[in-house]
Order: sequence, then structure tokens, then C-alpha cells
Amino acid sequence: MSSENNGTEPSLEKKRKIESVEDGDDYAAYQDPRATRKAGAGNRLCPYLDTINRHVLDFDFEKLCSVSLSRINAYACLVCGKYFQGRGQNTYAYTHSVAESHHVFLNLLTLKFYCLPDNYEIIDSSLDDIKYVLNPTFDSELIKNLDISSKLSRAIDGTMYLPGIVGLNNIKENDYCNVILQALSHVSPLRDYFLEEKNYSSIKRPPGDSSYLLVQRFGELMRKLWNPRNFKAHVSPHEMLQAVVLWSRKKYQITEQGDPVEFLSWLLNALHMALNGTKKSTSSIIYRSFHGSMRIYSRKIPPVELDDRQKAELLRTFEYQETVSESPFLYLTCDLPPPPLFQDEFRENIIPQVNLYSLLTKFNGQSEKEYKTYKENFMKKFEITKLPPYLILYIKRFTKNTFFVEKNPTIVNFPVKNVDFGDILTPEMKAKHKHTTYDLVANIVHDGEPKKGTYRVHVLQKGTGKWYEMQDLHVTEVLPQMITLTEAYIQIYELRKEDSKA
Repeated sequence: MSSENNGTEPSLEKKRKIESVEDGDDYAAYQDPRATRKAGAGNRLCPYLDTINRHVLDFDFEKLCSVSLSRINAYACLVCGKYFQGRGQNTYAYTHSVAESHHVFLNLLTLKFYCLPDNYEIIDSSLDDIKYVLNPTFDSELIKNLDISSKLSRAIDGTMYLPGIVGLNNIKENDYCNVILQALSHVSPLRDYFLEEKNYSSIKRPPGDSSYLLVQRFGELMRKLWNPRNFKAHVSPHEMLQAVVLWSRKKYQITEQGDPVEFLSWLLNALHMALNGTKKSTSSIIYRSFHGSMRIYSRKIPPVELDDRQKAELLRTFEYQETVSESPFLYLTCDLPPPPLFQDEFRENIIPQVNLYSLLTKFNGQSEKEYKTYKENFMKKFEITKLPPYLILYIKRFTKNTFFVEKNPTIVNFPVKNVDFGDILTPEMKAKHKHTTYDLVANIVHDGEPKKGTYRVHVLQKGTGKWYEMQDLHVTEVLPQMITLTEAYIQIYELRKEDSKA
């Protein structure tokens, strides 16, 4: 139930009463269960059920009337798939029914079926599949089996698909959002939490704060991506992305290419806050999945123009002493070495390569790196103190200077299984971690030029053990060896809880 229709705004009361009268008291019935019992007296079988066209039904888009653009009392015509308002005489749904001879409608809020223009409710179990596509529900048994099932589902057009391995529609330039949404849908505890609506349906936000809608839309998208009874083998993220545009104050658009890392950071923090998360690492499913911590050692560097005596004096002052701070993280930023400036002797471009473990030495508490600010320079060391259940790595490929954005094409060599992050922990920290081995579950890749490129994502389907590449609506199986040859940009690793190295 969306927040627009929760009946809590007293200023709309009169308007809603008028509309509910015109609409055959359907909205009133939704608000008052006693009204439902009265309305149910006229239920009967409908002779028009064979006119329903499941091929055109698409509940991924905003639930509003295609004529009035009102969200109140929106009905889907099950013959042509369009949305119309109202049910009583002189309403858009009624007029559409008479003009087009389309008779079967579904109330998008109450999930009740009606025959127009006769205006009676249809009770028929053969319509349950339509109701399930509009609002998929998952019980704990179904959720438990998602990661061990390899069962294919069949769409209406005969297409076979694996739940969770379905394409996402690219409305215009939202592939940078799609890859993040697909990757997060394969983080098992996050997915399982959002598949069961009862986990977050009772969360209360302060008066006037409607950021909970972002949580609701994300949950709806998760349920559609993992729906084993979908009518089609792809999903449109339209409603989710509208919530993103709204709550990011148009920072993230569906009409302009954006940066997946910035979007990921914003989305995780926005969901954490909307779920009433705090600084505690167990305060939301976001922090329980991704929250790690590190120790940062920082010391100021004296200006280079000073002589040795002046530098020595400065280093004795309090300002130039090493400081230590604890910092939480939701992802780790890995710096690529600069690519070679020159071509080889055959005038061919060398594709530089680097090992993932050499990138991770940044976090071993020993490697120092210089960081420049506008006025001052600092040397910093990073020491990981807590590894999260799911570790996100951001491989920094783009550098911005005054004139343009440059992309580093260096290939990162990484294993898809058994990555031991314990190797970068100090002995003291390693002793505190029972398990430190991770397996890759998602790999986001950037192709092309810095500002004009596209994004695709590789995800692991755990039930089959196979990898799939998803680029918007295109879904293809891919060999794990091919994943390591790509220009990886964001990776999500899952902590392995058992000691097996299989």
C-alpha cells in the first residue's frame, strides 16, 4: 500500500468521499472491512474472463490513471493493460469499458477484480496469478530455497528464466542504476529481508518524512526480480527509479548517465536512514551486511621548500604528530597504479595488469600513501579492524583534472573464489576474525569512454553455480574465466562461513 493512499491526510477527506461514492464505494470498502462484506453480496461469475490478455499486463509502472494522472482508485484494464480511475458511472474506467467493450478490471490498491459497466466484483481463483504478479509474496520456506534452487520458470510467452536472473529495462540512461540494483539483489541477507514485507512494514518515520517510500519501492523491485511466476522475463525499475529521482533531489536521473559508485553510496545510506538505522553496526540490514571498520593513521608532511632543520623543528610540533582515528566503511576504495605513458616497441598499446592482492596492500596498516589537499599534504596508512559479511570493493578507474576525466584501463587479476582478506589483516586483527575467506558474488564492469561508456554486471546464480552477464534487458551465461578479463569497477564479495576451500 503506497503512502499516497494510506488515508492519513485529513485535507483530502472530502475529495475522497466524493470519489468513493462515484466509484461504487470501493475506496470506502478498503478503509472499512464492514463495507466489503456489504459489497460482496453481488459477487458472481463473469462471462468475460476469456477476454483477459496476460501478455499486455505490466504492473511495473506508476499506478495512476492514464487520463487524469490521479493515484486514487486506479484500476488496470485486464484486456488492454491501461490504467484508469474510478468504477462508477462517468468515471474514466467506466467510460473506457463502454467505449472499448473491455469489461474486466483490477483495483491496483485492494487487488479486487470487477466487471464493468455492470459493476460487480469477480471472485475467481483463476485470476490469482494476476494478483501474484502485481504483488508477489514470499514465505520463509520459498526464501530459504532461493539459493539452492536451479528450477527454471516459464513466462507467458514461453520464455524460460531463472528467478533473480532477469533483465532490467533501461528507460533512457539508467544502466548505472540497473547494475547496482542487480548486484544488491544477489546479496542474500539483504534480498531475504526485503522479500518479506513484514520485516519493514511497521517502520515509523517522523511526521512529514516520506523516505520510507524508497524502502517500499526497493522491496517491490526485489520481489519482482525474484518472482517465480512472472508474466515476462524482465522487469522495469520505473517506480524504484522515480523514488530515487525524488529522494536524491534529482541528483540521480534516469535521463543522464551517472556514476554507479556514487549511486551505491547514496542508496545504501538512504535505505539505512529510512530503516531508522543509527551508527550501531547492527541497526539496519544495510549495516549488518556491509558495515566494516578501519583505523586511519595520518601525519602531516612539512612543505618541500623548507630546509632540513626547519622540517625537523616542524616534525617535533604537535601539529605534525601522527594521529589515529577509527572510521566505519560500507565499501573500500582500491587505487590502480598509473598506466604506462609510452607504447611498446611495436607501437602497440600495452594493456597493463595488476593483481588484486597488490591493490589490497593499501589496507595492511603498513603501506603509506601521500594525499594532497589544496594547501597541505598528508601521509596516510589504513588498517582494517573489522571485515563485514559482504565486502564491496570500488576500483578507482577515473581521475578528474581541470580539463577532462581520464580512465585507467588496467586489468585487475582476481580469483572468483577463495579470496583471503586475512592476508592484509595484522596478526592482532586476524585473531579476532574466525573467517576471512570471501567468494565473489557480483562484478560491475565499465566499457568505453569515461563520459560515454556503458555498464554491465556479472552475478552468480548460487543454485546452479553459474555466472550470468546482465546488461539492461540482455541476460547471457558467461564463463567465470571471462569475468576476470574485464575492466572491473565494483565488486561484491561474500564471506564464506565454513572452512572448506572447495
